[in-house]
Amino acid sequence: MANHGPVYGLNRELQKKLNEKYDSNLEICLIDWISIQCQIQKPDPGRRSFQNWLKDGTVLCHLINSLYPVSNHPIERVVESKMAFKQMELISQFLTAIQEYGLGKFEIFQTVDLWEAKDLAAVQRTLMNLGSLALSKDNGLYVGNPDWFPRKSTENPRKFTAEQLKRGNSIIGLQMGTNRGASQSGMTGYGTPRQIH
Repeated sequence: MANHGPVYGLNRELQKKLNEKYDSNLEICLIDWISIQCQIQKPDPGRRSFQNWLKDGTVLCHLINSLYPVSNHPIERVVESKMAFKQMELISQFLTAIQEYGLGKFEIFQTVDLWEAKDLAAVQRTLMNLGSLALSKDNGLYVGNPDWFPRKSTENPRKFTAEQLKRGNSIIGLQMGTNRGASQSGMTGYGTPRQIH
């Protein structure tokens, strides 16, 4: 973590809620997948070890590179560094690369979420979404157990002939509502009070 003092009040409660969202079982799954996908050694279990393993950005960059063919890596130079701004730069390159890979902006964590351990659950969700997307692409580059991540839904377009579309114009769908069984029997005139017995 960065050189921050203790957190008090509302910030402490918010940080506690964010920490409660962290999933230890998902951590194990993600570590297994990343170590197999990138062919690197696993860290010790635990939130702090997980953060320190990913914090410098090199593991993340190797991960996104492993999801592309060798000749087409999105991050060409992955250089390990002890300098904070270099580590954050690698994390930013990873975030840009996964967005180009197909993840939406709303699925991606912020650099401080990982580097300062602000929201490690967001980091987990991003990596889980990346694993799901990689599995769904079916391009042979995903390595690991296919049961670790759910597949993302794919497009399923429907094609109707002109005749089928023309026949559909004469049918009133139930979404439009229906007037079957509707009548004004039992209604009182406007302005008169309702009689309750």
